[in-house]
Amino acid sequence: MKKIIHVDADCFYAAVEIRENNKLAGVPVAVGGDASRRGVIATCNYVARRYGVHSAMASAHAKKLCPELQIIKPNFPLYREASLQMFKIFQDFTDLVEPLSLDEAFLDVSGSGEFAGSATLLAGEIKRRVLQEVGISVSAGVAPVKFLAKIASDWRKPDGLFTIAPDAVSNFVAALQLKKLPGVGPATLVKLEKVGLYTCEDVQNCELERLKPFGAFAQRLVSMSRGEDESSVLPRQGRKSLSVEQTYSQDLDGAQQLHTELLNLLATLEVRLQPLMPDYRVSGKFIKLKFNDFSQSSAELRVDVGAKRESQGLSHGEFIQLLEGLRAKGTLPVRLIGVGVRLQQVKVGGRQLHLPFDGGGIPLV
Repeated sequence: MKKIIHVDADCFYAAVEIRENNKLAGVPVAVGGDASRRGVIATCNYVARRYGVHSAMASAHAKKLCPELQIIKPNFPLYREASLQMFKIFQDFTDLVEPLSLDEAFLDVSGSGEFAGSATLLAGEIKRRVLQEVGISVSAGVAPVKFLAKIASDWRKPDGLFTIAPDAVSNFVAALQLKKLPGVGPATLVKLEKVGLYTCEDVQNCELERLKPFGAFAQRLVSMSRGEDESSVLPRQGRKSLSVEQTYSQDLDGAQQLHTELLNLLATLEVRLQPLMPDYRVSGKFIKLKFNDFSQSSAELRVDVGAKRESQGLSHGEFIQLLEGLRAKGTLPVRLIGVGVRLQQVKVGGRQLHLPFDGGGIPLV
C-alpha cells in the first residue's frame, strides 16, 4: 500500500509577504495587480477571504469589498526562494517529489522508515520544519492514493493535517461530495446533479447508462468514487502548458463583454506566467470558448521559441484575434472563456531545469 502526502502552502504569496512584514499580520492582505490599472488578485490571506475577496477577482472590486485591503505587488524572486526552501525540506524525506506549483507537491513516502513508517507523523514533521525554516504554514493530507491526499490537504486548512487511512477509504469516499473530486468543475457538477448524482456513493450505485454523457471521464469518475487511483508520484515533471479559465454565472454576449473578461483572464495568466519565465519559453498561445449550449471551440497560435524573451509577452492583440476568429464561427452566448500558453522548458548546460513551477488553474491559493 502506498503512502502519499500532499503538501500545500496556505495562501503562499500573501504568507511570504506577511513573513517579511510583521505589521501585515492580522490585517487583510492580497498579492496582485494595481486596482487603478485593472489589476487582478493572485491570492489573499484568510482575513481578506472573510470579506469575500478571492483569487482571480478584479483588484478594484476587491477594494470595494474590503477598503482596508493591502494589495501588494508580486515579488516573484522572493516566492521562488521560499519555494526552493520548501522543496529542499521535502527532498530530505524522499526523492519521490512531484511539484504541482511553487508551493504544492505530492510526496511518496512509502519507502520511508522514519517515525516507524508513519506517514502522518512524517507529514507533521514536514509542517514543523517548513514553519520553522521558511516561516510559513502549510497544510498536509495523507492517503494511500494521490487524489485523496490532495483532497485531505484541503480538509482542515489553514495549517491543517488530515489522514485518510487505508481502512477508512471506503467510508470516506462514500460520503464524499462529487464537487470535491479533481476534474469535476461547475459545469460537470451541474450535469451530474441533473442525473441525480451528488456523492461518490451515488456513482458507485448508479447504472453505467447514466454516466454515458460524461464520455471518457466516466471511467475516471467511477474509479475515484471507489477510492481508486493508479497514478504514481512523478518527480521532476516539466510543465507543458499554463492556462486559466472562468465559467460565468451569466452568459456573455457581445464583443465588449468578451473583450473585458478576456483582458481580466490575461492579467491573471500573466501573474501566473512570470515565475516560470526564467525556466520556460512560450511556444504557443490558445483560447477556448464554451457556449451556452455546452458546445465549445478553440484556436491556437504557434510562437517562435527562438524569439527574444521580451517579444514573448502575452500580446493581448493576438488573443483578441483568436477570440474574434472563434466568434465569427457562431453567435451563441459564451458561458466559459479559457486562455493559455504552451511552454517549452529551457535547457542549460545540456540538461533540463527541473524547478517547481507555478500552478495552472483558477484559483491560486
